[in-house]
Amino acid sequence: MNYAGPAEATPARSGLELTPFRGLRYDPDRVGSLAAVTSPPYDVVVRPDGLLELESADPHNIVRLILPQDGTPAARNQQAAETLRLWLSEGVLTTDPEPGLYVYEQRDGDMVQRGIIGALRLSEPSDCVVLPHEDVMPHVIADRAALMRATSANLEPLLLTYRGNGSRVGTAAVIERTAERPPLLSTTTEDGFSHRLWAVTDPAELAEIQTDLHHHQALIADGHHRWATYLRLRAEHPSPSPWDYGLVLLVDTARYPLRVRAIHRLLHRLPVADALTALTGSFRVRHLDVPLAEALEALAAAASEGNAFLLAGDGAFHLVDRPDPGLLARTIPADRPEAWRTLDATVLHATLLDHVWDIPEDSPAHIAYIHDTTATVEKAERDGGTAVLMHPVREEVVRDLARQGVTMPRKSTSFGPKPASGLVLRALSL
Repeated sequence: MNYAGPAEATPARSGLELTPFRGLRYDPDRVGSLAAVTSPPYDVVVRPDGLLELESADPHNIVRLILPQDGTPAARNQQAAETLRLWLSEGVLTTDPEPGLYVYEQRDGDMVQRGIIGALRLSEPSDCVVLPHEDVMPHVIADRAALMRATSANLEPLLLTYRGNGSRVGTAAVIERTAERPPLLSTTTEDGFSHRLWAVTDPAELAEIQTDLHHHQALIADGHHRWATYLRLRAEHPSPSPWDYGLVLLVDTARYPLRVRAIHRLLHRLPVADALTALTGSFRVRHLDVPLAEALEALAAAASEGNAFLLAGDGAFHLVDRPDPGLLARTIPADRPEAWRTLDATVLHATLLDHVWDIPEDSPAHIAYIHDTTATVEKAERDGGTAVLMHPVREEVVRDLARQGVTMPRKSTSFGPKPASGLVLRALSL
């Protein structure tokens, strides 16, 4: 496990710089439906089942760009680039006539989330303008960078959060005014979420947003690997260039709080029996012969008292908690804040994966990171591996560590709702 040393955050040299762009969007007359061409972000799609379902939903589903399928990585990326060029030439994807920022709304029953999509000027973590909170995996960055190079496009926005001050002017005011107008598009996806999108092109409103955001810093809620990919690609292109910016969705969580969920682990080559045997004497293990919902309730109760995990894959659930303090002292680095050292993700990676189970966290052959709880359990049972189910960390813990310059273990959190991929893209050549 790679640890970056703690760094005390310094005041931001400048704030957020969000720039209008000419959005690339599906022509609704050329596709079956807008809902049928959208997808969750690339790392949320459960492959292969979810991938096949999305591909069959519509021949133009965005998943053919964000997760192209072929025999080699080079062939996959080439296929995505050719598909993008084809859809542009056929008019499946069209470019908006003038640059703008985009107000984006997601709604699920009583839950409403609104934010602003634009091209954000990139910055290093040391600038304290955009704060990461998770470690990243080099092979994922390399994969995303190769795809972006091939397509010369930002195919899906990252999710960033900031804390507004409740002012009646600025970004929040423009968003709320814009949401009263007829949208560019409106659709409801299979998960029940409705999505609406508006363009903001008025110079005065754009200036109001940009002036307001210049006083804020942002936290990466979802998209650490894509942000790191943006930075890698910026370094490859002499500035100034379109690669100095990346596509993001900014949400004011003072106005629209996000949900925070856990990301689970699937250990491909570790049967549950072997995982439990290795825990003897170092953790308390309790067998739970109950449905998933009740097992998760037991996990939540145990997590309120200390580190806890739920193992599955053999048709039952096993609650793992109360780690041996001596084991934690030997395996967890002492040069980090206590809030970091006591995270479930820290104990999982530093103690269980690195020490007890000896599983390389960078190897897709050994470990997968899955957002959906049921899918994680089902895959473990089908493949004979071990599902490690996590309890979510609180948002305030995430933000506090990020402000200290301390990154959490990779895939520690899942903020949502995440923006749907396919509603607006950014071509770097436009």
